Amino acid sequence: MRPYQLDPLFAGVGALPGIGPKTVPLYDRLLGDAGHGARLIDLLFHLPTGAIDRRLAPTINQSEIGQPLVVKARVARHQPPPPGRRRAPFRVIVEDGTGDIQLVFFNAPPGRIESLLPLNSERYIAGTIELYDGYRQMTHPDRVMDAEAYARLPRFEPVYGLTHGLYSSGVQRAVNEALKRLPDLPEWQDAAYLKKQDWPDFRAAITQLHRPDSLMILGLDSKARQRLAYDELLAGQLALLIVRQSMTKAKGIARIGDGRIEAAILKALPYSLTQAQRDALSDIKRDLAASDRMLRLVQGDVGSGKTIVGLLAMAAVVEAGHQAALMAPTEILARQHYERLKPLCDAAGLNIVLLTGREKGSARQTALHGLVSDVDIAVGTHALFQDEVAFRDLGLAVIDEQHRFGVHQRLALGRKGDAVDMLVMTATPIPRTLVLTYFGDMEVSSLREKPAGRQPIDTRALSLERLDEVIEGARRAIANGQRIYWVCPLVEENEELDLAAAEERYADLEKYFGEKVGLVHGKMKGKDKDAAMAAFARGETQILVATTVIEVGVDVPEATIIIIEHAERFGLAQLHQLRGRVGRGSGRSTCLLLYKNPLGEVATARINTMRETEDGFLIAEQDLKLRGEGDVLGTRQSGMPGFRLAIPEKHGELLAAARDDAKLILARDPKLETERGQALRFLLYLFERDAAMRLMRAG
Repeated sequence: MRPYQLDPLFAGVGALPGIGPKTVPLYDRLLGDAGHGARLIDLLFHLPTGAIDRRLAPTINQSEIGQPLVVKARVARHQPPPPGRRRAPFRVIVEDGTGDIQLVFFNAPPGRIESLLPLNSERYIAGTIELYDGYRQMTHPDRVMDAEAYARLPRFEPVYGLTHGLYSSGVQRAVNEALKRLPDLPEWQDAAYLKKQDWPDFRAAITQLHRPDSLMILGLDSKARQRLAYDELLAGQLALLIVRQSMTKAKGIARIGDGRIEAAILKALPYSLTQAQRDALSDIKRDLAASDRMLRLVQGDVGSGKTIVGLLAMAAVVEAGHQAALMAPTEILARQHYERLKPLCDAAGLNIVLLTGREKGSARQTALHGLVSDVDIAVGTHALFQDEVAFRDLGLAVIDEQHRFGVHQRLALGRKGDAVDMLVMTATPIPRTLVLTYFGDMEVSSLREKPAGRQPIDTRALSLERLDEVIEGARRAIANGQRIYWVCPLVEENEELDLAAAEERYADLEKYFGEKVGLVHGKMKGKDKDAAMAAFARGETQILVATTVIEVGVDVPEATIIIIEHAERFGLAQLHQLRGRVGRGSGRSTCLLLYKNPLGEVATARINTMRETEDGFLIAEQDLKLRGEGDVLGTRQSGMPGFRLAIPEKHGELLAAARDDAKLILARDPKLETERGQALRFLLYLFERDAAMRLMRAG
């Protein structure tokens, strides 16, 4: 159980004074999650994005134009709007002996201004001075204060990320109340390391960031920020290693095949394996033969042949007398894996079955019966780890596109057999820091080569204003028998709007190309999706209009052109995944990125990167720089823990240190029972790595 001392931090923000029933939903929208509303801990981890310098400017004539500042001045004159001109502003002239400023108020009640700024009173005025007709002017000052109010104002006022209806000053008050409820916590960091880094303790670090005494303190490399980043990274690394410990502690089963099925599959393949594929397979076989359970990540660039590596791994397990399962994140991908693998399985005498949410009635019952009797390999979606699904003897679980599943789903499939080995695959090359961050509990094999015969893809960028030329080019390509993917724009992660955009483009292209145009999107029924894909694969349709449902794994070697509309709305990794749908056959392929002007700096950088390289690993590193870890891995959608205080791409050195520290801690104190171990339990619960603690208790 979570230590009771932490309970106040996990209470809802409604427990704080000043946050009533109308405000709670606003905080929930800003800081809440799918599983809970906004809590005090979320408020404390919502760090300021910057601060406004509220120190006093020396004099009015020395004040910087265009910069937020505070001036001390005497109220010299009121200038209400002339009679009959209600829309004219109310002006107040303030001066300090060196110069004056016009304070300008629109639509403000005169009585309120007169009480806020009485004639001849001295006031501290916060805001930004602009020049207007040669006069210093401040429109709607941020604050007007007497000496007592200014004495209470922080000299550096934190600025927070907000949602509509919330104000920075209100969030600041709420944070100050939350800080009062922060309990005394034991120090979980190594004393010598803290001293060497000259870091403050946890309470001091979080207080300094919410009550900055300089602009420097809010920098990513300040002592306070580094301390908190390291806390979060250490919690993540410890949790990953505890998961790995629990996986390997349950003794594995040595699964050693004789190579006969592998040989039959290799004979049926129309090409030979790359060196990278052979190396990955050697790693996997070595893991399978060991007495520890395998937990390995195979990451490959688009088209590097990871599916075949997965099949050969499953074949090795079947040779040893066990079953294997391949789990994919979508029905389209599961079905496609099944269709690609079935001819190879048939050639090698393997019994393969498909199980998704769409299999119903007798087909489903046949599949379920096969799993407890004669099936060798099951391919499916998350339907594979539902309660009613049982296996005769599951020995290997292969999970495709790992970042679309949480750790819980991975463990659920692993519980379907005795000491199940785990192979996780992704076609999204992952930057090195993120491999450590999210997959630190796994061994890693990388496929950096493409199979022989793969053609380079010619990537071009074109403004949407030239759409007529693109349609004319598509007409010529179709006349030559080519096939085209036409990907419609991503509309703010909104499936309904994505669908509308796709249907609109489909109707538009149908006017030009008639029945040669097909449509596929995520809201279609499974059988309709399959029919649209099959018609495109057979060449009955030559243009397939699609949403990003085709992003992962869709494989039609005859497709040689992909047109991505509004390319500026996509992330780099996603553009690279989409481009990988072409270049799969022997013909030359083209990727056309259509963008809307004017292009922003980040969108320009993305498009330039796409034109310059096809190296997915290089693209992944660039994507990380441009977007940050949560977007690159899709953690915001997948339920994987993103980071709130650490930024892996900026705190990479701390990540490596946290990794080493976590290994050392668990080597010396595997159950976290020493004084530091007990303190580290607080750390794990504070950063909500509860799953690791449950595994530790389960032994």
